[in-house]
Amino acid sequence: MNLIEEIKTRLQTLLPSELEIQDDSHLHAGHKGNGGGGHFTIKIISAEFNGKSQVARHRAIYQLMGDLIPKQIHALSIHAIASNE
Repeated sequence: MNLIEEIKTRLQTLLPSELEIQDDSHLHAGHKGNGGGGHFTIKIISAEFNGKSQVARHRAIYQLMGDLIPKQIHALSIHAIASNE
C-alpha cells in the first residue's frame, strides 16, 4: 500500500462524503528541515465534523496520522469541512 492509500484508509474512519488527497512533495524538494517525509494537501468533507471547530477537526486528522509524522509525512495542509456547511 502506498502512502496516499494509507492516508485514505485511515481517514475512512471519519466517514467522508468527499475526500481528496494531493501529493505536493515535488513542490518542496530541498525544503529546509524536511527529513524526507512528504507534503500533502487533504480536502475532506464529513458529517463527523458537524458542530466541531477547525481545531477539533484538525486534531482528529492528526490523531489518525500521528505515527506517520514526521518520517513519512512532513507536512499536511488540511481543508476539513463539515457536511452541513
